[in-house]
Amino acid sequence: MSLELRDLRVDIGGRPIVSGISLRVPDGQFAGLLGPNGSGKSTILKAIYRVHRPAAGQILLDGTDLLKLRPRAAARRIAVVAQESPVDFGFTVTELVMIGRTPHKGPFDRDHDDDKAVAADAIERVGCTDLADRSFHTLSGGEKQRVLIARALAQQPDHLILDEPTNHLDIRYQTEVLELVAGLGITVLAAVHDLSLAGLFCDTVHLLDRGRLAAAGPPTEVITPEVVRAVYGADVLVISHPENGAPQLMQRRPGSGARTERTAGEIPRQQA
Repeated sequence: MSLELRDLRVDIGGRPIVSGISLRVPDGQFAGLLGPNGSGKSTILKAIYRVHRPAAGQILLDGTDLLKLRPRAAARRIAVVAQESPVDFGFTVTELVMIGRTPHKGPFDRDHDDDKAVAADAIERVGCTDLADRSFHTLSGGEKQRVLIARALAQQPDHLILDEPTNHLDIRYQTEVLELVAGLGITVLAAVHDLSLAGLFCDTVHLLDRGRLAAAGPPTEVITPEVVRAVYGADVLVISHPENGAPQLMQRRPGSGARTERTAGEIPRQQA
């Protein structure tokens, strides 16, 4: 099973936001979408989960055009944890996770024992069994994110799409959430803002620059001082994590003598 984008272009308001995007996420891999704010990460993800319709190109799931699948069929394959998931209806954790069973049910179907078992298993997998009867709005940021992932798992998907899953979380919950995602054993494509976290958890990364794919490959090949300078306009030091060799960024203070201008064409365009 794999998720593949072929020469994807998405226009919003008649203006191209991303174009020429080709990448592939193999079965069971955790792939990161990286890039500065406004580079097109969320736009690509929204095209995958049908908020934006592509102006050109294809989104393929196991070689089948995703847009040709019925919404219910697509939701059985791909689950989404969006960047903004407002829940203001006083749901308990269990009630919220049960919503993930919707793609597997008819419009007037009631919750069956099988649905309840799947939801309970999803809650257990994210380590929130003790929160099952709590109101969602009483939870901490990290707990809420785990519950939203549980709701996605209740869909029983084989692909998971996440838009900046560690946004607004403190350092403990950032690593806990990404460790949870990395251990799910399903195909993951996630927009990740923090390059060091991407280096630590992602199998491959795809770096966007102004709506186009600038570089792709293992984190050690993409997250380098030269690439970060070219795409982000920032000078950083990149060191290897002492435990696993993952690239980790160290920021430098302005005026340290390093050059920070972006230089067009400094890195070659690559496609996954």
